[in-house]
Amino acid sequence: MRTITYITILVSMMVNAVVFGAGAIAILTVPVLNEHAKYLLPAWIVVTFLVSPVIARFVAPSLRLREHPGDQPHLGLR
Repeated sequence: MRTITYITILVSMMVNAVVFGAGAIAILTVPVLNEHAKYLLPAWIVVTFLVSPVIARFVAPSLRLREHPGDQPHLGLR
């Protein structure tokens, strides 16, 4: 697998936790939504599993190392 795929998988787990937490707080604190929490929370879990890889795919490229430390010239002062 490519490096970007590994990064996407790791970031996807973190994004999933954040998105689920934000949605769960919204569902449980809004009284109208709290009445239907029995149905909304499982639906929200499915939504977060579908949405988190997409969000992670946009975030992952920015987490790549831009310049490898070995690629920069040096003056022998290491």
